[in-house]
Amino acid sequence: MQENWWKIKSDINIDTPFLAAYEDRIRFNLERLIGSVNGDTQKLRPHIKTHKIGEILELFKIYNIKKIKCATIAEAELAAIHEIPDVFLAYQPVGIKKERWISLIQKYPNTNFSTITDNLDSAKALNEIAKENDLKLNIYLDLNTGMNRTGFSISQDWTNLIDKIIKLKNLHFEGIHIYDGHLKGSVEERTNTASNSFSEIKEKTEAIEQKLGYELKIVAGGSNTFPFYATQENVECSPGTFVFWDSNYQIHLPEQKFKPALVIVGTIISKPTNATLCIDIGYKAVASENPIEKRLVILNDENLIPTSHSEEHLILENKGKNEYKIGDTIYALPYHVCPTCALYDTVQVVNKGHQICDQWKVAARSREINI
Repeated sequence: MQENWWKIKSDINIDTPFLAAYEDRIRFNLERLIGSVNGDTQKLRPHIKTHKIGEILELFKIYNIKKIKCATIAEAELAAIHEIPDVFLAYQPVGIKKERWISLIQKYPNTNFSTITDNLDSAKALNEIAKENDLKLNIYLDLNTGMNRTGFSISQDWTNLIDKIIKLKNLHFEGIHIYDGHLKGSVEERTNTASNSFSEIKEKTEAIEQKLGYELKIVAGGSNTFPFYATQENVECSPGTFVFWDSNYQIHLPEQKFKPALVIVGTIISKPTNATLCIDIGYKAVASENPIEKRLVILNDENLIPTSHSEEHLILENKGKNEYKIGDTIYALPYHVCPTCALYDTVQVVNKGHQICDQWKVAARSREINI
């Protein structure tokens, strides 16, 4: 890794904590992603929940990535605002979300929207609201391959459910959605497990295509199974973290070799003891769902070890010989970048010269934009 790639030399003073996004590294990650599918950008449908930023969507278009996956209505609307042609909401619209989904489709008629369902009752509810609004909704069946979060279990007769969905006249059945974020281990272990379930899914999907008379789409995987789905024909891959990467995937997905591109910048605000420093990267500045040793990595010095965490403060034990003073800048790599990014209104953009050159709004961190 390039020494001190994270260090900012800009004269612009930004109050900490803030997020720094390194544009040259984001571009590197985009180019590496595209290289992983041999330049076939039609195979890519990146998840935008990691960044939620319009300027990154504009970068996607520059690189001919014109399909995205998202998890919220706000993310879907942000993509439509930035004229991404194909927007897939991988979150079943239930309750008032159905009304918001219809409003979104009506407001942005030039965008091709699609979403998921995993049961007949929800499909019927979507069909009914589509009928009321004289629309035909694009629908995927969400399959549960073992994560047990959402989806219709692949151990049950999911082809029978598809037969019933197809009969709903205000729904157009688009294909299959698979998210297998539960798969861990080496790339070989992840690939073997994903392959076992996917081969059966693919075979049954091809049989359904024969009955329907048109080709179905398969949207599959996240970062952990991207190496497998990138090699499969007629599959759209949906990694998201690649754009920024983080220390978790640096450790557990070493084969993908993306570069960390987002850093939390903080300040030493106190030295409560001779061996400890207090910095301003509290719970409100970094995702803290994991144990304290899995929240961030201090880039300045591997001997600065997090020991205590609260809303506005993080205590570091200095186990090394380097001396630090109050006011010094601390750079940290988040362990889980997606929810970390969602804690901030903006990110500061850093160029190749280590200068802050722009500010991007994390626009879709909001629950609503217009709808």
